[in-house]
Amino acid sequence: MNENNPAYQMSLVSRECLRTKDKERWLGMWAEDGKIEDPIGPSMLDPEGKGIVGPEAREAFYDNNIANSDIEYIIHETYTSHLECANIVTLNIVMDIEGKKFSQQVNGVFTYACNEEGKLTSLRGYWEFAEGAATLKEVEAA
Repeated sequence: MNENNPAYQMSLVSRECLRTKDKERWLGMWAEDGKIEDPIGPSMLDPEGKGIVGPEAREAFYDNNIANSDIEYIIHETYTSHLECANIVTLNIVMDIEGKKFSQQVNGVFTYACNEEGKLTSLRGYWEFAEGAATLKEVEAA
């Protein structure tokens, strides 16, 4: 793995933004036409399965899925190539849903691609929504 790979570096920045809830920095990582597919295909997060494209759509994705969650992003392995990388990860998520706390675990492969300027053009999550949903359980509020 090339630790200097720009997509890998952006994946680390994204992970840090999730941890610190740095919305502006996370939104600033993206190329204008950058696309999020997390997960790939139709799901409750993207009913049409066409991906989240454009600044307003990415901000709504952040507000609806990241802002209300504490996300631990554990990278098990990374593979890099040119301006792309693939991270094998576990996401341990604690989220607020209608005033209650829930935990969820997502295991998958997340790929990142950058343009020549180092901005993200693609984030794709290879994980099954139903598998992640099956781990959802209510937890005690801290």
